[in-house]
Amino acid sequence: MSTPHESAQSLMQLYELRREAKLREARHWMIRSFNPASVEDIGVIMQSDEYVYVRMVVGYWDMAASFVVHGAIDPAMFREVSGEMLAVYCKVEHMIDVIRETYGQATLFKNVEAVAAEWPGAKERMAAMREYFANMAAQND
Repeated sequence: MSTPHESAQSLMQLYELRREAKLREARHWMIRSFNPASVEDIGVIMQSDEYVYVRMVVGYWDMAASFVVHGAIDPAMFREVSGEMLAVYCKVEHMIDVIRETYGQATLFKNVEAVAAEWPGAKERMAAMREYFANMAAQND
């Protein structure tokens, strides 16, 4: 397990990565515009130019979560600064098994899923976020 100082250093490095312009653009798109209602919607997105955003953001958060899973970052410290990970994951969490099976992506969000499973109140928080995002998407239509 990492020391608090090592965890803090790693979290700061993850934050620096999040500030990169293309990743910021991708994160913004994922939060504001990525609202798949079905597995079929995922397939449509996979054929679009925005799929690069999905790959960037999912890759970033799964990498960050892997540090927690493998003990490089303290889970409690990570949870305090990584709520965005749940915001991204909540958009597919309710259909993740079907997405994995349909598109042959057995490890998709595996580390994120592991961290979320240990996150107190994550299920309820993600359900509320899903509702919020659905309402926001409906208002933008």
